[in-house]
Amino acid sequence: MIKKKNIDFLRINHLRGPNIWTYRPVIEVWVDIGELEDYPSNTLPGLYERLTSWLPGMIEHRCGVGERGGFFERLQEGTWTAHILEHVVIELQNLAGMQTGFGQTRSTSQRGVYKMAFRTREEQVGRAALEAARALLMAAINDEPFDLELAVAPLRDLVDSRCLGPSTASIVNAATERRIPSLRLNDGNLVQLGHGAAQRRIWTAETDRTSAIAEGIASDKDLTKYLLKSCGVPVPEGSMVRSAEAAWEEAQDIGLPVVLKPYDGNHGRGVSLNLVTEADVKAAYELAAREGDSSSVLVESFIAGDEHRLLVVGNKLVAAAKGESLWVDGDGVSTISHLVDTQINIDPRRGEGEDFPLGTVKPHESGEIVLELQRQGMTSQSVPQAGQKVLIQPNGNVAIDVTDDVHPEVAAAVLLAARVVGLDIAGIDLVSSDITRPLSATRGAIIEVNASPGLLAHIKPGVGKPRAVGEAIVDHLFAPEETGRIPVIGVTGTQGASLIVRMLCKLLNLSGLHTGAVCSEGMFLDQRRVVSHDCVSWDAGHRLLMNRTVQAALFESTPRLILSDGLAYDRCQVGIVTDMGSLDAVKDFDVLDADGLYKVARSQVDVVLSTGVAVLNADDAQVLELAGLCDGAVTLYARDGASPALAAHRAEGGRAAFVRANHIVLAEGSIENELLCLDLLKPATAGKVDQVLATVAAAWSLDLSNDLICAGLRTFDAAPGAIGN
Repeated sequence: MIKKKNIDFLRINHLRGPNIWTYRPVIEVWVDIGELEDYPSNTLPGLYERLTSWLPGMIEHRCGVGERGGFFERLQEGTWTAHILEHVVIELQNLAGMQTGFGQTRSTSQRGVYKMAFRTREEQVGRAALEAARALLMAAINDEPFDLELAVAPLRDLVDSRCLGPSTASIVNAATERRIPSLRLNDGNLVQLGHGAAQRRIWTAETDRTSAIAEGIASDKDLTKYLLKSCGVPVPEGSMVRSAEAAWEEAQDIGLPVVLKPYDGNHGRGVSLNLVTEADVKAAYELAAREGDSSSVLVESFIAGDEHRLLVVGNKLVAAAKGESLWVDGDGVSTISHLVDTQINIDPRRGEGEDFPLGTVKPHESGEIVLELQRQGMTSQSVPQAGQKVLIQPNGNVAIDVTDDVHPEVAAAVLLAARVVGLDIAGIDLVSSDITRPLSATRGAIIEVNASPGLLAHIKPGVGKPRAVGEAIVDHLFAPEETGRIPVIGVTGTQGASLIVRMLCKLLNLSGLHTGAVCSEGMFLDQRRVVSHDCVSWDAGHRLLMNRTVQAALFESTPRLILSDGLAYDRCQVGIVTDMGSLDAVKDFDVLDADGLYKVARSQVDVVLSTGVAVLNADDAQVLELAGLCDGAVTLYARDGASPALAAHRAEGGRAAFVRANHIVLAEGSIENELLCLDLLKPATAGKVDQVLATVAAAWSLDLSNDLICAGLRTFDAAPGAIGN
């Protein structure tokens, strides 16, 4: 048996945008497996048995075989350690609750060294999973014990703390389904959907349409109730008090039983129901005052029935869930705490993380439960008699989907409540004994209107059908024809890419669009340079897409950027490739031949939208080969209109730009249009024929008029230092 201390990681790089591996972010690792290069998996005794017993979920990994169990088949036949590591790190992320599936491993020019890439939704989780995967794999190789749960637990904690919460993730996933791009703006749940001027922002279930005034009203329960009552929405009678004595006086005035709740509370904390005695009311006041942010407490009439949470998005009721009371059955031996753990908390729907639709019940910690038990003459350590039913929690536990049961009049009432408060997304709490009947028939009432409502009870109900609330929120933010996209133009190559970016920036700005650009000459907003240093970077591109004034965006990308960070955008309307670049610039990435350069440059063409255009330099044979990879259309440019490549492309009805008799000509199939004479351009610009042709071809692809293109190019000066054009 081989004994080896470790597999070595020579380089770990997070590719945040589309890259040579895939459209999505990955972590790329250079893995040195050392002497294990001589020991494929089928030569390592017991490795297959240990891995399949520790990580049985890898049966779902199809690998290159393309079917369930594919990776296990490769493991038995013989595969190398770096490839095994790829699958282990993917499975550990899945076990931690961050589902991924993509991975690839390729050999390098150095024996025993591999490039391994795996999909990760969060960099820190991915890096931690990589380290855990190495430890697990080495234990499996060396036949050493490994505590899988001990390794996965910190990964789960990282997922909980660093990944999007389930409510936000449901919205982002729905946007992705509609091909709307997204950018995470902080370490929490603030997310931008769309780019530039077409963007919308969400913060969990709040949007940039959510009114601050409406949020303020919703947090003021007394004001909310006043406004709802004024508009004919049924609400419980009651008022705000500031002392226990005043609470008891108000309870007697409105009639017992009553409910007490914090004036500014949320999530049901500090709420006590069905109070009938002075002692209970005063104790409930103290609890509500502690849970809220002030001493103000609401005393309201108790409404008999079940608690419901209804979700309003825009002007639609999209989901409804029902709550249930919690009881335990005594056995004459066990304490209430033990009964709660064995009869309630054993429910797999309950837990501490955001992925659980119901929370863990803690009778010794929850003030509401402590008070409820006190009213029954008990504590969490009391031992109920055999057969005795004990009420633990009369409210909350909203996890039973009843969306299809809501009566139309109830739906109308909650829609009105959301509009009265002014919220675009609202969680409406109401009490009714029968949600299938009007509130007037059940003496039900709306008890709260909540901003930023939790979505988990609807996404993952304990009972019933999950509801597509993320999709509803995306549809609320974006009309059916909206994509959240602005024109994005990417330029890859080393032959005047920054000049092409600047010329196109001017033309798009002349067309009336507020245009942003990043290139080696800086960052430009319209025709003003706002950053003077090299801005060919993922971070600079990311900032450009965050800018809400930008209506079109241009990006220069180099082979090094694609290899080190990935592209700053997910897709583009126009992708321009001028050349393959130099091997000297990327040899430290183990790109050592023309085929390697081709794989890098194709990234620019791979991200062209199906409705977009790839603009390719037909004078470069390798660039020309990229045409077959484009999902959209292809426009070629070349200096010589008689080029065989252009002739073949035009014969199939394709577009081309070229020079004939010192004039730029645009051709589509057999139709030609002479655009302008190069002599009309400023001398420095006229000398950059290839860049002018690429610019013209891209502008044509963006449907800019010929007159605008000619006017913009005639006034553009490509001379060094002539930035203000």
